[in-house]
Formats: sequence, C-alpha cells, structure tokens
Amino acid sequence: MVVNIYPFRRDMGQILGLVQVDQSTVAIKESFGKFSEVLEPGCHFLPWCIGQQIAGYLSLRVRQLDVRCETKTKDNVFVTVVASVQYRALAEKASDAFYKLSNTREQIQSYVFDVIRATVPKLELDDAFEQKNDIAKAVEEELEKAMSMYGYEIVQTLIVDIEPDDPARMREAASEKAEAEKILQIKKAEGEAESKYLAGVGIARQRQAIVDGLRDSVLAFSANVPGTTAKDVMDMVLVTQYFDTMRDIGASSKASSVFIPHGPGAVKDVAAQIRDGLLQANLQ
Repeated sequence: MVVNIYPFRRDMGQILGLVQVDQSTVAIKESFGKFSEVLEPGCHFLPWCIGQQIAGYLSLRVRQLDVRCETKTKDNVFVTVVASVQYRALAEKASDAFYKLSNTREQIQSYVFDVIRATVPKLELDDAFEQKNDIAKAVEEELEKAMSMYGYEIVQTLIVDIEPDDPARMREAASEKAEAEKILQIKKAEGEAESKYLAGVGIARQRQAIVDGLRDSVLAFSANVPGTTAKDVMDMVLVTQYFDTMRDIGASSKASSVFIPHGPGAVKDVAAQIRDGLLQANLQ
C-alpha cells in the first residue's frame, strides 16, 4: 500500500484554524476586522468561526530601494543623483508599518527627492562629488526621523552616483581638451625659445672662435714674416678660407655649377667683400 504524505498547506490550515508564519515574517491578526496582535514566526491556532483572521503578512527582511533624482547644481549643471536606501520593518512596530502606509516605497522616494533637491542646488558640481557622503547622511537622517513613526528603520543610505547631463559632459571634455592643447602650445613655444637661444649661443661662440683663430694666425704670421702688416695677413687668410669654401661646395654631390671671378683684381675684391661682411656680422 502506498501512502501519500502531503506537506502542510496554508489554505487548508486556515480551514482547520491553524496558521503558519514563516521565518523573518510576522502576521497581523484581526478580530472582527480590528487589529488584535502581531503573530511571530511559527504555527498559531486561529479559530475563524469567532471572527479571528490574518489581515496580512509583513516581511522583516532588509529591502533596497534605488532612487534616481534629477536636480541642478549651484553652477547650473543638471545632474541625476542615484541614491540607494536600505530599510526594513520593525517587529515591535509591525502594526504601524502595516496600517499607516499604503505605499512604503513611494513615501521613501518622496523624502529622498525632498532632501536631495534641497541640498545639491547649494553645491557646485565638483563639491557635490566631494560631499557625496554628506548628502547621503542628510538623506539618512531625514528618512530615519520620518519613517520611524511608520514602523520602519533606515539601515543605510548611499549616494551611488552623480551623473551630469550630456551637454555638461561635453563642455567638461571640451574644457579639458582645450587645457591640454594650451599646455602643449606653451611647452612647444618654450621648446622653440630654448632652441633658438641655444642656437644663438652656438653662433656667437662660433664667431668668437673664428675671431680668436684669425687673431692668433695674424699674430703668428706677422712675427715670423718681417715686413707684413696685419691687414696683409688678414686678406690672405680670408681669401684662403674663401677658396676652401668654394672647393667644398664644388665637392658636394648637390652642387651643379658655381661661377666665380677669375681675374687678378677679382681676388682683391673678394677679400674686401669677405672682410667687410665678417666685420659687419661681428658688429651686429
């Protein structure tokens, strides 16, 4: 013989006058439509024939409500503040939690809106990000004060995120990009100025080395060859350097044709031109 054993059914138990209340839950007992008592988890005898019944059940577990609130900061940036509220009903105030509020989530959401829209407009966007904990604390204190009279406890309140609107994000990105380009331009200008300064120092040193070398050559030649003047030695040195330069130009792979004067008087003119050009460069 096979015997079927069926688990306890709540509707069958109510017919027999037995009620089961699950763990982390309380039941609201009424007698002839009037609140009688709060039933703890377990099995209870409830004779319906004398007007006793269960009006409903109330969970004592922690629940979470995420609230998105749109508001504006002090610097006129529209933001969406995302708040997360964790709350639960108190067993000792279960009757208040069951009878006083018809929609707990909407009530909590209204208080969150009120506090956020009164707090965030006093702060600029950067300050709002820095003071997220202060905003969450203000919301939690207001909710705790308001919801305690309805039989609810606020476990914790968090400001999960602060989302600026798209135009604000674009402005912020454009501002950061402009600032980065400004820094690059400044660094580039500083680099060019430093490069030109170093190039100028190099040219000045080169000219000074040329002058020192020419002076030493003139003094040495005048001392070893009697009767020569400094001007004669200078002309000879300059003409020698001039022809050395022409030779280097002709030897270059990129050179094509170079036309230079070839008469005896041309050498004197070349020397004069080189000397005058070098002296003018030194004066500048």
